[in-house]
Amino acid sequence: SGPSGVGKDTVLDRWRARNPLVKRVVAYTTRAPRPGELNGEDYHFRSRSEFLALAEQGAFLEWKEVHGNLYATPLADMEQMLADGL
Repeated sequence: SGPSGVGKDTVLDRWRARNPLVKRVVAYTTRAPRPGELNGEDYHFRSRSEFLALAEQGAFLEWKEVHGNLYATPLADMEQMLADGL
């Protein structure tokens, strides 16, 4: 993780190009989609109330608030990667 614009996607894309088994976890967020972003591909875009309900259900490995928006890593996706040996 890191601030917007520091090159996280570039690093991940290059790592994935060299390691095809590496998968990207699609995070959850309450921020509005930017032009060209797709729900379920770039992020799982949710309302604040939907996000907090998922957090209460234990759906996230971790979550945080950044500049008024909530972001989370989905627990099930991480568990699946571990089960797949990644």
